[in-house]
Amino acid sequence: MTFLDSNQYQQEHTSYDWILAVDAFTSIKTDYFNAFEDLKQYQQSVRDWIFGYLSYDLKNDTENLVSNNFDGLDFPDLFFFQPKKLFLAKGNQLEIRYLNFCDDEFEIDWEEINSITADFDTLNIDINIQQRISAESYQEKVSKMLEHIHHGDLYEANFCMEFYAENAQIDPLDVFWKLNKISKPPFAVFFKNYKQFLLSASPERYLKKEGNLLISQPIKGTAKRFLDPIEDEASKNKLANDNKERAENIMITDLVRNDLSHTAQKGSVQVTELCGIYSFLQVHQMISTITSKLDVQYTAVDALKHTFPMGSMTGAPKISVMKIIEELEETKRGLYSGAVGYFTPEGDFDFNVVIRSILYNQQNQYLSFSVGSAITSLSVPEKEYEECLLKAKAMFEVLK
Repeated sequence: MTFLDSNQYQQEHTSYDWILAVDAFTSIKTDYFNAFEDLKQYQQSVRDWIFGYLSYDLKNDTENLVSNNFDGLDFPDLFFFQPKKLFLAKGNQLEIRYLNFCDDEFEIDWEEINSITADFDTLNIDINIQQRISAESYQEKVSKMLEHIHHGDLYEANFCMEFYAENAQIDPLDVFWKLNKISKPPFAVFFKNYKQFLLSASPERYLKKEGNLLISQPIKGTAKRFLDPIEDEASKNKLANDNKERAENIMITDLVRNDLSHTAQKGSVQVTELCGIYSFLQVHQMISTITSKLDVQYTAVDALKHTFPMGSMTGAPKISVMKIIEELEETKRGLYSGAVGYFTPEGDFDFNVVIRSILYNQQNQYLSFSVGSAITSLSVPEKEYEECLLKAKAMFEVLK
């Protein structure tokens, strides 16, 4: 099942307030090899609503790259399903779609929905969260990235570290509800595939397709929120005028422009907003919006393939950075820094970036969440570590 929640966050490109897709009729599950071509064939043959995810390691399908780091979660690289039952909410309207062969189940389902009484905030979680990379090691690795920057190997890199717990027993729905409640992001996701769960409070859109229009909204730049309105406004203004944060955002905006140009109609790539500041419950963020018009020779999946992984989670230049990331990080990213979303029957789509998220394999009781920061020539290792802890705050809060 997949539940997508915009939390009624006011933004220009929202299609639905929330979507719930349940009960797979058909599905596709595969590793990275030939994954985008397999997805294209599945999407074009089904021509229906499909929901699922693209893991970060699909980079190995498009480039000569590998993913050899430790993986405690063991999720498939790609998974999509065609739901039997679909609920789409917008304003005061709820659209319900059932596949024909199960539409006689609607009344029974509706009675069951109306009888549900959710009781959250009742479970005590007692798990031992560990850090895959120590503070000292993290700062040493950032220093190595700075050496790569000074040697001209890269300009900017998104460097991530994992927090994890073994023998973890949680109620995934309870944890998601708490995480969503304290964050209220525009791209929240509760995703379940058998005993594999994603509990996401993502604020970031990766890519959306509306007709031939593509919309990408990378985030680069983070600042604290404060209870005091004057202090909070000062933090927001500091972010807006921070040269380092602006440089990070502009570099990734340029990378996204280049990625979109591969499938765009000539002259159609535009930056419609540069370094806009948006406020969420946990943090202020710097977001840019880049659009293009998809050339008729390319499909919806082609648009994803030529822009994946998203530049905000790699850095620039993309391929060089991904090789260095693999050397210095100690965990396979998997679904973290991948994307979750859906295709419509018309071939439109909308995908988030999987950040600010908890991943959980209920079968082996392994829980994981990762955070990262953008490393540039202006980075100070200690401050980058502090930014990671700021981004991890909400996950710690719901798990402690």
